[in-house]
Parts: sequence; C-alpha cells; structure tokens
Amino acid sequence: MSWLEQSNKTRKSKEIEVMNKEMSEALTQTNVGTRMGNLMRRYWVPALMSSEIADADGPQVRVGLLGEKLLAFRDSNGKARLIDEFCSHRGVSLYFGRNEENGIRCAYHGVKFDGDGKCVDVPSSPQACARMHIKAYPCIERGGIVWAYMGPADKQPEPPELEWCNLPESHVFVSKRIQYSNYLQAMEGGIDTSHVSFVHSYEVDGDPMHQGVKALDYIKADGNVIFEIEKNPFGLTLFGRRNGEPDSYYWRVTQWLFPWFTLIPPFGHHALGGHIWVPIDDHSCMAWSMNWHPDKPLSAEERSAMVAGKGIHVEYEAPGSFVPKANRDNDYLMDRVAQKDKRAYSGIFGFAAQDYSLQESMGPIQNHEAEQLLPTDKAIVMARRMLHEAALGLEQGTEPPALNAIEQRVRAAGVLLDRSVDPVEWAQKNLSDGLDQPLFSI
Repeated sequence: MSWLEQSNKTRKSKEIEVMNKEMSEALTQTNVGTRMGNLMRRYWVPALMSSEIADADGPQVRVGLLGEKLLAFRDSNGKARLIDEFCSHRGVSLYFGRNEENGIRCAYHGVKFDGDGKCVDVPSSPQACARMHIKAYPCIERGGIVWAYMGPADKQPEPPELEWCNLPESHVFVSKRIQYSNYLQAMEGGIDTSHVSFVHSYEVDGDPMHQGVKALDYIKADGNVIFEIEKNPFGLTLFGRRNGEPDSYYWRVTQWLFPWFTLIPPFGHHALGGHIWVPIDDHSCMAWSMNWHPDKPLSAEERSAMVAGKGIHVEYEAPGSFVPKANRDNDYLMDRVAQKDKRAYSGIFGFAAQDYSLQESMGPIQNHEAEQLLPTDKAIVMARRMLHEAALGLEQGTEPPALNAIEQRVRAAGVLLDRSVDPVEWAQKNLSDGLDQPLFSI
C-alpha cells in the first residue's frame, strides 16, 4: 500500500494528501520493536536535565522514553547512568533503592546493579548474578542535557552538534515540560509557522523574548504565508514568505532537523530558540525548549524571564514536576474576557500554552484520516513522508538520514530579501554550515 491516500476533496484543482491508517500508526507508535521506535533509537535521545541528577550518589530519577520506563542516576564517579527501572528479581522499582558505591541496590532484597545494568550482588544467592542483569543505555552530557543512545551498540552515532550543545553554560537556557499528546502533533506545531499570525498575535508585543522588533510588524500584517520547502541531508528548510517593505519579502526560515529538532526563526536582538519533541510513550511527550546567544552570555533579565516561563518556556504547577501550571485539568487557565478584549487570541496566555492547549485538544493521537489539509501544511506532509520513508527503509536495511552530527550545524533565519531573490539560493549561500556565517535576524 502507498504511504498516502489521495483525498477526494480538492482545493484550487490540487488533491490534498491525507495520511492513511498504516502510515499514522507507523509514525505515532514508538515502543520497542515498532518502526518509528526502531528509527528513533538510532539517534541520541534527550533523556533528562543534568541538573535532575546533580550529585554523585544522589537521588535517582524516573525517566520515560519511547515507551520504556527507565531510571537515571549519577554514580559515585559522577557519571550519568540510565538503566531499567525495575529489578530483575521480583520487578520492584529501583526508584526506591539505594544509590551508593557505583550502583543501585534494590530496597526489597538487596540485589544490586551497576550503571551498565550488570548485576553485581545478590546477597541471598551470589551465584545468581550472571542471570540477573538488566538493560542499560550509554549516556553523554551536552548542553545541560543527559542524552541516551538506545539503539544497536555498533551503530552509535557521534554526539549531537547542535549549536547550543557546545556553548558555555552561561550562553544557554534549557527547559522542558510534559505534553499530553503524541510527539508527532506536538512537533508539527513547531514546523507550522503560519499559526504565529493567529494564536500568538495578541501577546507577542508584550513578551520580553519577542518585543520591540520589526519582524512582528510583518507577521501581524500578513497572515497569508506562502511556503517554499527544501529537502536536505539534515531534514527540511522551511521558507515562510510574508510581505515586507514595498520592494521586499520578509522570509522566516525554519529548520527541521531529523528526527525531532526544530529551530525557530529569530526575532531581532533576542536569543535564538529551538525545540526537541521526544516521546515519553505514544500518548505523551517531553517538549524541550532552549534559548541561546551564540557569542555572549544571556543577560540576567533574559534568564529571569525564561525562568519565569516567558517566551517559549512555561511556569510549572509545582517545582520539579515539569507539568505546566496552565494544563488540561484547569482548561489551561482560559480567560474568555481576555479573548473578547483581544488580549489573548484563544483566551490562553503564554506561547507554549497557546500551542499545547490546541495540540492536546486533538486527543492523545490525532485522527489523521479525518484531516482536511491546506496548502500551508505542505511542510508537515513532507516531514511525515521523510519520517515514514526512513522508518520503512530501516526495515529494509537502509541507514537513516542525518546520523552525521556535522549536519546539525545550521541556524534558522529571519531576513528581508528583494522580491527578485530566490530564497533557496540565498540560503544555500548564507545558511550552509550556518554556524560560520553571520546571524540573520530582524
């Protein structure tokens, strides 16, 4: 069966591509042994913040990744570790165990495991150690994140080379939040730049991470975004065109990096931004958000605003919970008066909440067969196709794309170009190996 079916609906004499059930299931299921799960395990996976396991022999932390229940801890030597959450003896959670002497000891019967998942002590039956091992995944730390590799050992790629991963700690701010939807519909919100002219339109002027820049004038004035999309080795470059000055177009150039990274077109002098969308399981994901300056520390004011949940970050329901204060249990603190008064387009405040409230409203897994897609969804269709083709290809022995970390050395951009300039040609000249090029922002 083809990766897509053609809808019998048409728009402007063009058929609109709709996902069929097979493709939807292939893209949204990420547990062990699934097509997308196998694909995602070939990349370094953001697991948790380094600060969550700050101290050697400190408290261990539960981690949900790609349908697996895991446990993170920092061993006696200060190394980040990730192992199965459950003891191989009777299935007790090692969350209740003791992190000491380079391993986790189960609180129930004292069975102990090291950071490689190897059973090193069974007090009641020492000879049983050899059959008691549990799974473990190698970890590295970059950009304040503990990354895990969950795929075949002989296929482990080089560490991530995203710009913010290799900057000084003072230059970067990273946060994360739980989102109660499949990763795909969350990530597609990061790919879809046309919604900025609507759901975020009433709040951008006052947000400290966006205010005071010319780009906002172009975004608010022109909601009819015209897209051009370029497929490349790392994923997709998305060119969103709005009217600029009389002789120019304002182009917002978004980067989607395989399999789950997005880089946001910058706003003037403000910090650059990006996201990572990582499945916890098929019905929830961890949405990571990061801001950074390539060549200087974040100011105290910028960092304070980010901690307070401004810009692409959120205020939490409780410290350390990673559950947003505005959530599905309180209707995202919707304010109908603010909606009517045009202070919040959907009645919900905060850029992140404005996005995830709508994405969660689709259900845990969106009914893709019921979609009626529009021309502005072209990038989403292409990203789905690339993911699906890569997942099917892996089954047939084809190596996934973008395993070379050097391909992650790109930036997003915001730029005014003369109306005669081809944006794709401009990007090939000015954004290729983008970290060695000037920053383009308006």
